[in-house]
Amino acid sequence: MEENQIKYMQRCLELAKLGEGHTSPNPLVGSVIICDDKIIGEGFHQRYGGSHAEVNAIHSVKDHRLLQHSTLYVNLEPCSHVGKTPPCADLIIEKKIPRVVIGTVDPNPEVSGKGIERLKKAGCEVFVEIMVEECQELNRRFFTFHREKRSYIILKWAQTADGFVDLIRTKNELGKPTWITDEISRVAVHKQRSTEGAILIGTETALKDNPSLTLRDWYGHQPLRIVTDLNNRLPSDLTVYDGKQKTITLTNSDKRAKNNTLSIHVKQTDAVKSLLAYLYSEKILSFIIEGGPKTLQHFIDRGLWDEAHVYTGQTVFNEGIKAPDFDHSLPVYTERFPHSELAIFRNL
Repeated sequence: MEENQIKYMQRCLELAKLGEGHTSPNPLVGSVIICDDKIIGEGFHQRYGGSHAEVNAIHSVKDHRLLQHSTLYVNLEPCSHVGKTPPCADLIIEKKIPRVVIGTVDPNPEVSGKGIERLKKAGCEVFVEIMVEECQELNRRFFTFHREKRSYIILKWAQTADGFVDLIRTKNELGKPTWITDEISRVAVHKQRSTEGAILIGTETALKDNPSLTLRDWYGHQPLRIVTDLNNRLPSDLTVYDGKQKTITLTNSDKRAKNNTLSIHVKQTDAVKSLLAYLYSEKILSFIIEGGPKTLQHFIDRGLWDEAHVYTGQTVFNEGIKAPDFDHSLPVYTERFPHSELAIFRNL
């Protein structure tokens, strides 16, 4: 692999990441255009429904005559179908760009291989699978969604230094969370929320902590709120039912949805299956589970998770509610905060 191909594909990935939290259900895509070993144009997919990366890169070139002597780099195969915007492959062909370097093939069946085929038929010289692992890693949510036919699943919890997620609280101590980590960790959690399509909690977490499940310490996309309430135990005055953000309740009750929120009626034995089917139908690429140990353990025991974000604080409880039983290998990423640490694990 040529050194320049790596350099320019890396730039595509840097640009693509700028769209994080704004492009779903589309992927993160960046593009650069090179002429005489100089970048003459670059762009990224900025928001869902907006122009794609290749289009923005082409439009950023001041002298379009140079395009006929250029190479376009893009981390994901250019689309070849009409969606919210016209096909990118057609614009590349129209502008007579002779060479296209593609990081990885698009897993979406509507695109997969068809964009490459169209470019080749038009006479473009096409290079594929440049930094393919890095390109697929950036869009792991998108790839999981199309390959596995389900959302990418992220587990998240905070635990004390001695492995507890909560104290054993009395009724008078319910209604707000027990904080284990610091404010900087909380900002990191809210930033994470902005990149995921939905947040799920269980009945016990809703009752004990009464969370809002919204962004307050970070700016961006507000995720869909999902609450499990299979036995209709949750009161309608909980914060998640304030009507400020879209909320879904998983229930097996026939009672009317609380405060005009949407209820998905499921059987206790197939609640997860019904949830995944619904999220797939709604094109939710990913969701994060911020529920208690029981909800988290339900997904862990079934192997239904892709990442686990574990925040460990310096607090010691000595006794309380234990963290999930989590058999994992070494984390793929760690970050230290002033009074806590984040470890991210993968279900490989």
